[in-house]
Amino acid sequence: MTVRQPDSDDAVGGVLPRWVALPETVEEVAAVLRACAERDLAVVPAGGGTKLHWGLPPERCDVLLDMCCMNSLLEHAAGDLVVRAQAGLTMDALSAALADKGQELALDVPFPEDTTVGGTLAAALPGPRAFRYGTARDLLIGITVVLPDGTIAKSGGKVVKNVAGYDLGKLFTGSYGTLGVIAEATFRLHPLPPDRRWVVAELGTAELPPVAAALAASQTEPSAVEVDRPEPGGPITLAVLVEGAAAESRAEALRALIGQGSVTGERPSWWGRIQGDEVLVEVRFPPSATGTVLEAAAVTGLSLRGSPVAGRVLLEAWHTLGEGELGALVTGLRERVEAAGGRVHVLAAPYTSVERWGHVSALPLMRRVKERFDPGRRMSPGRFPGGV
Repeated sequence: MTVRQPDSDDAVGGVLPRWVALPETVEEVAAVLRACAERDLAVVPAGGGTKLHWGLPPERCDVLLDMCCMNSLLEHAAGDLVVRAQAGLTMDALSAALADKGQELALDVPFPEDTTVGGTLAAALPGPRAFRYGTARDLLIGITVVLPDGTIAKSGGKVVKNVAGYDLGKLFTGSYGTLGVIAEATFRLHPLPPDRRWVVAELGTAELPPVAAALAASQTEPSAVEVDRPEPGGPITLAVLVEGAAAESRAEALRALIGQGSVTGERPSWWGRIQGDEVLVEVRFPPSATGTVLEAAAVTGLSLRGSPVAGRVLLEAWHTLGEGELGALVTGLRERVEAAGGRVHVLAAPYTSVERWGHVSALPLMRRVKERFDPGRRMSPGRFPGGV
C-alpha cells in the first residue's frame, strides 16, 4: 500500500486531506480503517474523483482513501449473467470487458471513463435506462464493505459475513462514504441488445407532459425517455431509446405516437451526460407533475436534462451565479416542486450556505443508522443531511 501527500486534485469539497492512502486489497483497506479508528482520524473514500465536490464538504478529512489501485474484474460468470468487480474499476473498463462476452451492466453514468464501480454505488445517480432496468441499487446483488472499525462485511451473493438486520447493499448505495468503504460489488447483467434506435423530436413545453405519459404507458416498451432543454425558454428535445428485436419498427411506432420526429441509430450527443456540475440540482417528482417541474425549472434560468417518465431531471448552470442568487433560486424552486409532491437536492454548489437537501423525513432514521455503523463519526462526517 502507498501513502502520499495530497495535491489540489485530492480536495473533497475544498477540504484538503492530510494524507492519501492507496490500498491494493480489502485487507489493506481494513488496516487503514483500524489505524484511523485508533487515532480518531476522519476518512473519505474516493473513486475516480469525479464527484468529490458533490454533497457538503466534510467537517474534517484526515485521510483520503483512494481506491484506484483496486481496479480488477474479479469474476464474470457469463452463463449466470453475474459480474464481481473491485470498487476502483472504472465503468468504461467494466463495460469493455463485458461487451467482449456480449453482456452489459445496464447503468448509464455521466463520466464513464473516470467513474468507478464504488463511486457509481456511493453517489447512486440514476441514468437514462433506469426507467427499464432499474438503478444501481436494483442491479446490485452482493457487496463487500469495510466498516469504520476495520471489520470486513459481506452481504448478498457469496455471503461470508452479514451484519444482522441490515441489507448492506441498499444501505451503502447512495451513502456518499458516510457508513464505510465499498470494496467489491456483484451485479446482475443483461445481454447486449442486438439493435438500438432513438426517436428524436422537438417539442414545446406544453406538448411534453401528454406525450411523456403516452410513452410511459406504451406497449412498445421504450428503454428510456429523456429530454434536453439547454435554454430555459427554448424548445425541448425529446429522445426515446428502443432496444432489442425489431427496434426499427418499434421506434417507428413510437415516432407515430409522438406525432413527429425522426428515427436514428445514433445516440444524441447529450444523452446521459453532465456538461457542467459546478452547480448541479437534482429534481425528483411524480411523473404527473412534469408540467409543473418544467415551468418551475424555466424560472430558474438553468438548463434541464433528464427523464419525465422516471420523474428525475438535473439542472445545470451555464453562467456564474452569486451566493444569494443561487440560494433564492433553490428556495423558490423547492417551494414549487415540493408543493407538487417532489423533492429538490443540490448535488453540487460552490457555496456552503445554500440549503442542499430541504426537508428530509428520513433524517431520524439516517442518524440512527449512522450511529450504528459509525458512532465515532469518522467516515465522511457531515457530507449528508443533518451533519450525518
